[in-house]
Amino acid sequence: MTLAHTVIGQAADLLHDAQTHRVPISPLTERYPGLTVADAYGIQQVNLTRRLRAGRTLVGNKIGLTSEPMQTLLGVDEPDFGYILDDMVLPPGGTVAASRFCAPRVEPEVAFLLRSPLRGPGVTVEDVGAATEAVAVALEVVDSRIADWKLTLPDTVADNASSGAVVLGDWVPYGDGLDLPTARASLWLNGTEIDSGLGSAVLGDPAVAVAWLANALAPFGTAILPGQFVLSGSFTTAAFVHSGDQASTTISGLGTVSLQFTEEKP
Repeated sequence: MTLAHTVIGQAADLLHDAQTHRVPISPLTERYPGLTVADAYGIQQVNLTRRLRAGRTLVGNKIGLTSEPMQTLLGVDEPDFGYILDDMVLPPGGTVAASRFCAPRVEPEVAFLLRSPLRGPGVTVEDVGAATEAVAVALEVVDSRIADWKLTLPDTVADNASSGAVVLGDWVPYGDGLDLPTARASLWLNGTEIDSGLGSAVLGDPAVAVAWLANALAPFGTAILPGQFVLSGSFTTAAFVHSGDQASTTISGLGTVSLQFTEEKP
């Protein structure tokens, strides 16, 4: 049984206020014990609609929980997804106020830029390859409006899959010369490599994650459209960042991208 529309609206308001004022809230699953994943996507959709009506533009999607350790931690066997809006895309090598977020962390990912639509069900890895124009190294800033990252699957889904912002590197034409499962990502914080991982950590192949997303969107009547990009999931663990930190990532074959966190107010 799903929650009533009024309760879904209340939960969406709580998350919207938490993001606006940078004051995290207790888990929604504690406030609403009956909260399901379907309810959570409903909450996510309410806040997406709110932001689109305020003038924002949908530019992409993100996939979360692609690694086996994270799925085990939350007791799930599939990823989740959220949306990326135009104001969430930051310039490479630029700066962002750490106070823009509640509890930011960074992750290295590959972004896929589409030249033709992907509409499930039945989307395959081959379909993803045919629809992809280019890929890029990406540094995702994940954030949680749920206090202390105390999450269950419905909590993170409702909170837009813990999306915060993203920095994209240069787009590299997608072709047979790219072997993303064997690509290596290095995550750096203040000049020190703190973690590394291979593309195979992302469901065996980041393209598998993109196919999963296209099929997961099908029940919502939604496709991934040309010109939109997909963040396919992290190669490594997520590292906390604070004011004064510089984070960067390098993915073999794709290049490097960085972001400086400042003390300026957002």
